[in-house]
Amino acid sequence: MAFKQSASHWCISQLSDDDFKKILEIGITGVEMPPPDQYQRFRDLGFTIATIGGHKTLEDGLNKKENHSRIADELRASLEVAKQFEIPNLICFSGNRNGKSEQEGAENTVEGLNLVKADAEAAGVNLVVELLNSKVDHPDYQCDHTSWGVQVVKAVNSPRVKLLYDIYHMQIMEGDLIRTIRDNIEHIAHFHT
Repeated sequence: MAFKQSASHWCISQLSDDDFKKILEIGITGVEMPPPDQYQRFRDLGFTIATIGGHKTLEDGLNKKENHSRIADELRASLEVAKQFEIPNLICFSGNRNGKSEQEGAENTVEGLNLVKADAEAAGVNLVVELLNSKVDHPDYQCDHTSWGVQVVKAVNSPRVKLLYDIYHMQIMEGDLIRTIRDNIEHIAHFHT
């Protein structure tokens, strides 16, 4: 197949090792966001760990300058784990607006990502900023439109800083998924469906 498929840990966590072998046989070769104590287990079963969270937290993220030092430290630690377990993507979050304008939030996010882009480049690991909806599931989340995320990624200007395009979330926010993906594919490293 032309692309690699993975399954989120939360939807397969109750399966047995035999079930996981069947998942591999049908072509799902990755697992997303397993707990750290399961990394080696999934690697031993033959899975790639496709993504893990790069930093805490979704709501209190890179769009706040006061978080930059903490998040940079967390991302650097996560990059070491990613290298150890050959994890290609670390998920990053803009955080909630909390009154920040789109421009201020974007500038702050760029500044935060610039602190660690060289580390990601050296590690060969992608920092993927996740696009999430702010209408239903994540009220006030700032990276809720592809154009905002692309603006950030372009400004950071690193081959290792891209978007995590979540199709469910962007359908809620924008629709017109195929055209949006085609127009912005160079800025997307990973999809959630």
